[in-house]
Amino acid sequence: MEYDFMNYPIAWLEWTGLHMSPWKIIGLTGALMFGGRWLVQFVASRKHGKPVIPRLFWYMSLVGSVMTLAYFLFSQKQDSVGVIQNLFPAFTAAYSLYLDIRHRGWKRDRASH
Repeated sequence: MEYDFMNYPIAWLEWTGLHMSPWKIIGLTGALMFGGRWLVQFVASRKHGKPVIPRLFWYMSLVGSVMTLAYFLFSQKQDSVGVIQNLFPAFTAAYSLYLDIRHRGWKRDRASH
């Protein structure tokens, strides 16, 4: 069996007491990105004084879902609940991003919400 470095703790993090594999970092980064999109939406809505969903929200949704989905698919975790939990939001975010780009154009400076 060959060594699977993606599922073993990163050696240079051991001094911190953290035992994180590369897959764990990918999964956590995805989860933070997916959760952080709400902060982006909150700031944009506060700025405009009405509910606004900026394009960054959809990018963060898509990338966060795909990263977390990859963690649940390819790491030792391989949890079907995590796969389902992230599969549907990934498709929804990709479709919403497609609609946003189609509706507002690729290079828009300001949202016409």
